[in-house]
Amino acid sequence: MTSEPIDWDLAVATATRLAPKGPDLPGDEARGAVRMLRDLAREAVDPVRDVTGMVAEAAVPAVVVDRPGWVASNVDGMRIVLTRWEDLAEKTEAAPAVVRSLGSRGTALQLGAVLAWMSGKVLGQYEAFTEDGAPGRLLLVAPTIVSVERQLEVPSRDFRYWVCLHEETHRVQFGSVPWLSDYLSGRISALLDASDLGTRETLQRLVAFGYALIRSLRSDSDVSVVEAIQTPEQKVIFDEMTALMSLLEGHADVVMDAVGPTVIPSVELIRERFTQRRQQPGTLDSLARKALGMDAKLRQYSDGAAFVRHVVDSVGMAGFNTVWTSPDHLPSRVELHDPAAWIARVVTPGHRDPAES
Repeated sequence: MTSEPIDWDLAVATATRLAPKGPDLPGDEARGAVRMLRDLAREAVDPVRDVTGMVAEAAVPAVVVDRPGWVASNVDGMRIVLTRWEDLAEKTEAAPAVVRSLGSRGTALQLGAVLAWMSGKVLGQYEAFTEDGAPGRLLLVAPTIVSVERQLEVPSRDFRYWVCLHEETHRVQFGSVPWLSDYLSGRISALLDASDLGTRETLQRLVAFGYALIRSLRSDSDVSVVEAIQTPEQKVIFDEMTALMSLLEGHADVVMDAVGPTVIPSVELIRERFTQRRQQPGTLDSLARKALGMDAKLRQYSDGAAFVRHVVDSVGMAGFNTVWTSPDHLPSRVELHDPAAWIARVVTPGHRDPAES
């Protein structure tokens, strides 16, 4: 019996078994899609650097994966983060109550089911959590990219390049900001440290969440499993992580849109149809998205893009890049909705937003 809080091998096996099948492609077409994604990932390096003004270490070639490959990489990243959690062996006894109540195998089955569902949604990802200081990896999930471009009925090359620009921005964020990966890992550890609910209390909260989730299917509620079982201390940390992830995704969206018109002829069509797709999930997708808090996350990412655009319009990209100089310069969740307050605090203390004049 495993001594780890999660049976990682079982999580991978479960997700691999449940992951949706990708589109049927002839061998030559599949190999061509992989080659194109690798080429476009390389092409994305220079325009992203030019727009952001951020210089990362030499790019490691993008890794084009299938859905099981994406699952395996994510599980590796989760395992590494938990390994970094101080005194893991001792804290296994004080692990989050939901983990204790389910056990390592039960938690693995839950995790595997979530990852299987997500593997059919995620287009790409920058895996920042690696062992022994190895460079992060830019992953492109070929079956999902091809499936989505077909659903949207948009030009293949344009859509693939659009995805590559987004993921390359994440590579530059983590590659040029040396403290970012450790900071994010540290906040995850702090979130785990703050888990002090007893098993009974956690299950009571989950039951209440179940009723709320059913009601929320007919409303705009932001209820999620993550937030339903949080302690007050965890909510503070979760807000910090939400603000950071909103910033990262919003920045990537802004960069993608800034570069897009010059190199992607159909970028406006792609953005329009992609946004429509996100806003009109099916019934099962709607249930899963609400359970995982993804609807709220999508709105927060939109907030992140609005924050970045306001700051760049006000003080330029160089002024915005002040955000990367220290964890203290990250916007709070409140400042995410009040970029002028962030500018006044970080970029130019005493600065007055021209819009307020």
